[in-house]
Amino acid sequence: MVQWIRSLIFVAQIYAMMIVIGLGFLPFAAFSRRAARLACKTYSRWVFWTMSWMVGIKHEVRGTPPEGQVLIAAKHQSFLDIMMIFTALPEAKFIMKKEILWTPIIGLYAMRLDCVAVDRGKRGAAIEKMLKDVSTGKVHPGQLIIYSQGTRVAPGVRMPYKVGSHALYAQLQQPCVPVATNVGLFWPRKGIWRKPGVAVVEFLDPIAPGKDKASFMSELETRVEAASNALMAEAGFDAQNHQSG
Repeated sequence: MVQWIRSLIFVAQIYAMMIVIGLGFLPFAAFSRRAARLACKTYSRWVFWTMSWMVGIKHEVRGTPPEGQVLIAAKHQSFLDIMMIFTALPEAKFIMKKEILWTPIIGLYAMRLDCVAVDRGKRGAAIEKMLKDVSTGKVHPGQLIIYSQGTRVAPGVRMPYKVGSHALYAQLQQPCVPVATNVGLFWPRKGIWRKPGVAVVEFLDPIAPGKDKASFMSELETRVEAASNALMAEAGFDAQNHQSG
């Protein structure tokens, strides 16, 4: 009961601070990408600090976050892994659903950070536009993040990896850095409850450009799932015995 009340207070204050920080930085972020990125990282660090003492969640980034132009194919379990990946990278931008642009505050900052909003079934056209904008200097290069399963997936739930990851990999002709996580054990995809523990995202060794679709998809899924299961096992969760879907 005590942890549930602490979780409720924590969730309420992070949404309140999203408004405070988002509006506070808005006059600067409207004209500066650097200010927009600083606002998002300031908010994420506020969340990290408050979750450590309010609900007992520590966070840890493992591996080597890339600094150059790469594709990042990540496991997605909750909002927490978005913030952890974003703060670890110098120029992160996400592939996201177009509907998010209409979300108050989040949508505005997503546009300022050059995130790529796509309609279902039209990802290729959006990526082509992004590549063109990078080449002409309209959009800054950086680390493009795609969630390979297309949505948040709870620990122990099996869901296929979508071929959009390979389409981007082939189109960008850049290394792909897989990212594993266990954050869903402590910060679930839905609900208020937060569980104490160590939330981890791990940047794995990159996949070199040039692999065919079958080889790339097999290596990506095998490595991300194995690393994620190992991280969850560290926290006492046996993903193999909890699999569903």
